[in-house]
Formats: sequence, structure tokens, C-alpha cells
Amino acid sequence: MNSSRPTFLIFLLLIFLKVSAQDQAAILKGASQVYDANYYMDFDPIPELTYPKVVEQLGGKQKFREKLDQDYQNDKFRKRLQLTAPVFQVEPTKSLNGHKFCVIIYRNPTRYTYEQKLSDGEMNKEVESWKKIAGTKEVFPEPNRNSVNVKRISKLVAIQDASTANEWKFFNLDDAQQAEIFNALFASEKTQLGL
Repeated sequence: MNSSRPTFLIFLLLIFLKVSAQDQAAILKGASQVYDANYYMDFDPIPELTYPKVVEQLGGKQKFREKLDQDYQNDKFRKRLQLTAPVFQVEPTKSLNGHKFCVIIYRNPTRYTYEQKLSDGEMNKEVESWKKIAGTKEVFPEPNRNSVNVKRISKLVAIQDASTANEWKFFNLDDAQQAEIFNALFASEKTQLGL
């Protein structure tokens, strides 16, 4: 009887490791899809990859796509991600209150090219503004390009629960509205996730 107990424990450990590896592979695949869709400005797949309540609260799939397009190209600037393949740091998954969470962190340099020529004073104001918005000190003016380069650390939060049909769906915490929705829905979990 005692000899079967270690075998059973090893079996359980192997199952756990297999499930963890499958989760991590699914999370990395989804995070890459979210990033690639943003990088290539192909916003069609993003609503399907995003946590459902975000899409719902932002007006549905079409309005969400329009919002993303407006975030990337508007009357003020054009936004472009600079890395073709970021390196994702995937934190361990945590089960909290009926949801599984995973935080994904990556370097995400982004260039904002302004439509109207900025004076030195306007450029400096934009640099200071992006420092606050992006939560980083690494914001650099690029006067020859009429742009600002923001070297930020970005965070995605992957969530798996009943509302996602137990598939991993994402919050992009760089987006102020998504961050607000995340904070409203998961205020108690936020601290436990180190956010």
C-alpha cells in the first residue's frame, strides 16, 4: 500500500505539470496573437481575444474595433509598436474566486508620430504627458521625426473563467479603459496578482 502512494503522487505531479505547460502554451499563443494584431493594426481578431466584459462595456465588437483604430491613428498622432516579436514574461497562473489569472509582462517600445509639427515646447509637454500616461521615465522626443518614443513595460492579464468558456482571454492594461474595467471587476484580485 505504501509503495503505491509515491507512484500516485508522481502521477498527480505529472498531470499538474502537463496542465501547467498546456496553460502556458495557450497563454503565450494568445498573448502573441493580441500583440501581433496590434502590431499589424489588424483589429478584427482582438475582440475575440479580449475578455468578454471589456468588449460588452465598450459597446460591442464593432465599436471596440473602431476604438482601437482611433487609438492608433487619429487627428493628433499615429501610434506604432516597434518590436516585431516581444519577449513575454509569463507569471505563474493563480486561481482566485472562480477565475484563473495570469499576468504577462513585456517591453513594448511605442512611437507616436504627430500629424502637426510640434514646437520644442509642445514636444516637451507631450514627453511629460506620456511619462504620466505610460508610467515610465523612458520617454524620448524625436524632433526630426516629429514623434515621441515611449519605452514602456506593458502588461496583459489573461483570464480563464465561465464567461470565457474556459479559454484564455485578455485585458490590455496599457489601455486606460480596459484597466478601469479590470479594476472594477477584479479589485480584490488585483492586489493578489501584484498589480
